Amino acid sequence: MDGCVWWILWYFIPLCLLFHLLCFVFIDADFTLTRANLLGSKPERRLKGLVVWITGASSGIGEELAYQLARCGCRLILSARRQDELNRVKRQCLECSDLQEQSVFVLPLDLLERSSHEEKARAAIEHFGLIDILINNGGRSQRSLCIDTSVDVYQALMELNFLGTVSITKQVLPHMTQRRAGSIVTVSSIVGLAAAPLGTGYAATKHALQGFFNSLRTELTDFPNIHISTVCPGPVVSKIVQNAFTEEVDKVMRFICLRTLGGFCPHLSH
Repeated sequence: MDGCVWWILWYFIPLCLLFHLLCFVFIDADFTLTRANLLGSKPERRLKGLVVWITGASSGIGEELAYQLARCGCRLILSARRQDELNRVKRQCLECSDLQEQSVFVLPLDLLERSSHEEKARAAIEHFGLIDILINNGGRSQRSLCIDTSVDVYQALMELNFLGTVSITKQVLPHMTQRRAGSIVTVSSIVGLAAAPLGTGYAATKHALQGFFNSLRTELTDFPNIHISTVCPGPVVSKIVQNAFTEEVDKVMRFICLRTLGGFCPHLSH
């Protein structure tokens, strides 16, 4: 009997490890979502009718989130600086879902204009009467060597990515504590957990967000129905690199080399 158990363990454990390794390499989701999908579960049904405010909704991850959430039946508040792009995203949301015109609210927002955030949050809450989920997605990346980068770039990154996100969160949090329910989801980055070249300032802002929201989570123990989540994507296909900061605040990126350093290029602009 003992020999049979050892034989099973000898083969079963390596097979399990191999299976999980293959899942890690090839599956485009975490194991919980993959299991739900394989078993036919539809957890996204719980999102129907919820009010979701997305910052940085005019492109990239924010834009795609808007489409996915629209299909789930969420009522959306779309924010970014470019109102024309937000209107385009709104039209797409209406076309790809059963939402009505009034179910998608375009609310232009500049994360750098912190003095306007109280008014913007009030407008967001008044439109639908509540906010169930805040998705902090707005921000910019960076592609430049530290030795070449102006301190002004680091300040601009921190003002936008960190302080802008904190400011919006602080405007929405009292509404959620009053309701004793809600979710705050912040799109960080894998560089918020691990180092990467050519993005020292960007990585610093994402590390700062990790620390802020981890600490905030501990302060909300009396509000178990307020959930704080931080998402750390790896590389994504979007315009984030084209819009990234370089060595100087007003210097734009001229070209990008994607064949070196896993998508980072040491020669960013000329």
